[in-house]
Amino acid sequence: MSQDNPKKLAVNEGIKTKSNYLRGTISEGLQDKITGALAEDDTQLTKFHGFYQQDDRDVRDERREQKLEPLYSFMLRARVPGGVATAEQWLAIDKMAEQYTLYGSLRLTTRQTFQYHGMLKPNIKNVISGLNDIGLDSLAACGDVNRNILCNTNPVESYIHQEVYETAKAISEHLLPKTRAYAEIWLDGEKLDIGEEEQEPIYGPTYLPRKFKAAVAIPPHNDVDVYTNDLGLIAIVEGEGKDAKLLGFNVVVGGGMGSTHGDVTTYPRLATDLGFVSKEDAILVSEGVVKAQRDLGNRESRKHARLKYTIDTVGIDAFRDAVVAHTGVALSEPKPVTFDLQGDRLGWTKGVDNNWHLTLFIENGRIIDTDERQLKTGLREIAKVHKGDFRMTANQNIIIANVPEDEKVMIEGLTKQYGLHRTLDEGGVSPIRGNSMACVALPTCALAMAESERYLPELIDKLDELAIKHGIAEQDIVLRMTGCPNGCARPFAAEIAFVGKGPGKYNFYLGADGLGTRLNKMYRENIGEAEILAELDSLFGRYASEREQGERFGDFVVRAGIIKATVEGKDFHAA
Repeated sequence: MSQDNPKKLAVNEGIKTKSNYLRGTISEGLQDKITGALAEDDTQLTKFHGFYQQDDRDVRDERREQKLEPLYSFMLRARVPGGVATAEQWLAIDKMAEQYTLYGSLRLTTRQTFQYHGMLKPNIKNVISGLNDIGLDSLAACGDVNRNILCNTNPVESYIHQEVYETAKAISEHLLPKTRAYAEIWLDGEKLDIGEEEQEPIYGPTYLPRKFKAAVAIPPHNDVDVYTNDLGLIAIVEGEGKDAKLLGFNVVVGGGMGSTHGDVTTYPRLATDLGFVSKEDAILVSEGVVKAQRDLGNRESRKHARLKYTIDTVGIDAFRDAVVAHTGVALSEPKPVTFDLQGDRLGWTKGVDNNWHLTLFIENGRIIDTDERQLKTGLREIAKVHKGDFRMTANQNIIIANVPEDEKVMIEGLTKQYGLHRTLDEGGVSPIRGNSMACVALPTCALAMAESERYLPELIDKLDELAIKHGIAEQDIVLRMTGCPNGCARPFAAEIAFVGKGPGKYNFYLGADGLGTRLNKMYRENIGEAEILAELDSLFGRYASEREQGERFGDFVVRAGIIKATVEGKDFHAA
């Protein structure tokens, strides 16, 4: 950097530089009993440790009138590569939610893991050490590093699923930060000796310019929305059945959902093909992509710091050259792939090993007991007797996986006893609801401009009525809602999406393809429920009468000229 023309780095770059490899003053802040919060700079560093500081926005005004500070608490996201947990782990996860959170609930996330909401400051260490006791952690679940890696949850038709899953786990472990701060602060690990130098061989002392997300998919199932990630690996398989062989992966780079309302220099983007690599080179090339983004990414503007902007700035060829320079691995032409499903297959499916797998619909991922259904208790009781494992999906659902034939009736009985069985009942979950997702939004997310998780279920009730009215109730339509344009529920890859603009107001998007291979585009701006329902009443009517055989809703609105297709991210804002 020239001293004559110095660049002004983003504030977070300075925080990371001064942090002593993510330590900051977190330890001191934990001992401060005067406040339930941590120091502002430390709240940026704690993301690398897996948790965010939040407060309950529903009670802000009340507490202000009482001259109390906001009701600070913390959201912690675990790192669970591929979303797989044992039944024993699930019982411990469940118990910690009861012991250490204000709400007693769990939430399945679009990053194929779980979150605790409402942890008070004295309980953070209890949760992190408790996770460590069961072989889990929260290191790098958030922050400017590679986060929880997604992996196709398909245990049904693919003999190579386990091999692909092991690759995903290996990549996750390889890309973990090497700082000892996590062990020192949360696990009472030994501190560095005086004069001993700490290093981050992959990330360097200031880590990445922004968060980094990775996913591994096995065609034809795109349940991980592989193209919405900074790094995607798409398994290339030769042969079928027991003769199936994993050849390697198509590597795609530069996906990401976040944007900023009113700023056309920000946009969602789907990943671009980088090339094909053998399975033996997958970990090394993944490291190379991270290093290339470390070196080339924008550290001046957080809004433009994701890998998607790096690709659009330097070009895919220059980025590929940087990856090759870091790895010495030459990428060949990508192999052809086809996807036919973006969501989860709800209900029972039988695997190639004759075990059964039950995918349960968990609306918006919230696992809590209500008068209607006892989701949390039901999953706990299943975990007490289940011989297989639990698999969280990237669509906020959960799979009771590897159920032996002689256990199937018992598991199904428990789902009915505790009200988890909606996916087993005829008409229990409509296609629109079953393909829906929402972010947490209010009351705890500081970025939320509108409701999402708490509102979407009642909106879907009304959309289901419209679907019945127009005779399309059996049609799969991917629907997503977020409280802001940060995109946590991947709204811009949905056939219908609502993104919060203000209280009760949303930007309305149409035109993705239902497979995760095309973005949508804004159709109406800043509208409320009455306008949303009026628009969809008309659109559903046209779709019912004008669609072609087998045509998805997202494809119809593009073909009919209702919305223009978004060909690439930079085209997202074009009318």
